[in-house]
Amino acid sequence: MNNKFGIILVKPQLGENIGASARSMKNFGFSKLHIVKPKFTFPNNKTKVTSVGAFDIINKTKIFQNLPRAIDDFDIIFSLSARRRDINKKHISMNEFKKILKDKKGTNIGLMFGPEASGLSNKDLSYSNYILQIPTTKKFKSLNLSHSVTIICYELFKFLNKNLLKKKGRSFKIAPKSQISSLVEHLIKLLETKDFFLPKEKKHSMIVNINNLIYRLEPNDKELRILASIISSLGKKNQ
Repeated sequence: MNNKFGIILVKPQLGENIGASARSMKNFGFSKLHIVKPKFTFPNNKTKVTSVGAFDIINKTKIFQNLPRAIDDFDIIFSLSARRRDINKKHISMNEFKKILKDKKGTNIGLMFGPEASGLSNKDLSYSNYILQIPTTKKFKSLNLSHSVTIICYELFKFLNKNLLKKKGRSFKIAPKSQISSLVEHLIKLLETKDFFLPKEKKHSMIVNINNLIYRLEPNDKELRILASIISSLGKKNQ
């Protein structure tokens, strides 16, 4: 996968959202940021403060006065919208988004986000190839701009780093049930010497509960030895 990705913010209204977006981009390894007609002098102090360690992205951000120029560097544009639009564009799910990325290798991908108050207009959306909606509860679909950018960057990071995110922990062999059976038998004998199973008529159900507790474990040999040592300590007399 050698796609290159960029974030396009159309007419953003709050400097802190741009700063937070830049921070999220850097968290997940992205750096290309285009802004179309920001509603304030860019960058302002709030942008600097919220970008934290990502001010290098703010410094490299390109500002455009119209959307067509802002998307010139990209081959495919995905627009983000919180609601389904009645326009002739394909609306896609997150899974479909990832499938398209997989099929369109070697392309420059732009992800376009609208202003905080209104989102992208139908005219803005007309410049895109696809409309992508982040799944949310139907009761409240509106997402903060920087949160939307964070979610998309995170999903892209997972998609691009599947091997990195795979668990690489050391594999331990699970102890066989025969060893667990021996452990349980030893435990029951020790408990009997301690008159644990009282009243006697409840002994059967108590043993069943002990079996349920211990047999559902999947200990490795080392863990089983530690557990056996703990149980054996029950049989030792106080010095």
